[in-house]
Amino acid sequence: MKRINLNGKKGTLFWVTGLSGSGKTTISKKIKKNIEKLYGPTILVSGDDIRRIFNFKKYTAEERLSLVVKYCKFSKFITNQNINLIFAAVGMMDSIRNWYRKNIPNYVEIYIRADVNKIIKNKKKNIYHKKNAGDIVGINIKPEYPKKPDIIIHNTFKKNINLLAKQLLNKIKKII
Repeated sequence: MKRINLNGKKGTLFWVTGLSGSGKTTISKKIKKNIEKLYGPTILVSGDDIRRIFNFKKYTAEERLSLVVKYCKFSKFITNQNINLIFAAVGMMDSIRNWYRKNIPNYVEIYIRADVNKIIKNKKKNIYHKKNAGDIVGINIKPEYPKKPDIIIHNTFKKNINLLAKQLLNKIKKII
C-alpha cells in the first residue's frame, strides 16, 4: 500500500468510485465526521448531488463525459480552498482518474468493488429495475474499472455497512 503525503495548503480529494448501488455514498456518509476530525474541514458530495446541481438528467456516455469535466473543475475548486472533499460518484472512466492524479495534489482513490449481479439481486439501486432505464454503467456502458486505486473495499453485501466504513477509515489512516 503506497503512502500519501499531503500538501498542507490543499484539501484532500477522497474520490469514492464504484458501480451504482455499490455503497459509495452510504459508506462515505459514515466516514465524513471522522475524516473531518482527522484532516480538517470536509464536505461530502455524491454524483446524484452534482446531477441535481447542474440539472443533468440523461445518462448517455456523452453526457457522462460532459459531467466528468464538471466533477474535475468542482473538485479542484473545493480542494484549492484547503477543504477536503469526499466525492462519491460512479465516474468509471480512466480519464477522470488520470486528470485527478495530475491536477489534485492530495488525491486518494477509493474503489468500492461490488458485483453488478449482486447489486441487482439485492435491489440495491432502483435504476437496474426500471423498464427502459437507459444507459447504465455496468450494464450497457462498459465501465473502466480503477487499475491501481489507493484503497479497495469489497462490498459483498454480507457485511454491515458500519463495518465497511470502519474498514475504509482504517485503510485511509494507514496511507495518510
